[in-house]
Amino acid sequence: MSVCLDSWAVLAWLDGDEPAAAAVQDVFESERPWLSWLNAGEVAYQVQRRHGAAEAALVVRRLRAATALDDVTAERVLAAAHIKAEHAIAFADCFAAATAAARGATLLTGDPELLERDVGCRTLDLRAV
Repeated sequence: MSVCLDSWAVLAWLDGDEPAAAAVQDVFESERPWLSWLNAGEVAYQVQRRHGAAEAALVVRRLRAATALDDVTAERVLAAAHIKAEHAIAFADCFAAATAAARGATLLTGDPELLERDVGCRTLDLRAV
């Protein structure tokens, strides 16, 4: 099974929030999950706000090594825009869904905005794994 992580999943993993953290760790140990560069940026600014720029840079290095980063291309921007036009959710969440859909991957998240809507990709609720 190919999977895609959103920023919710990565932040839960970094924070050790169970059961999500263990599920994300299992993914890292078994495959190289997809992650949109936009969502990596979202993780970076959240970590920098909480722990500083040096920690954010370390996290980005770890993500570059552990994930397959999906570029923010014109195609991906327009796919995310389509999702945003259809659903009242954060634009960054739209990139996670667009990446998962484009890569044929299941989106791992605990974000209710994504889980409560049909955003065009399979989802797995990390709050209940």
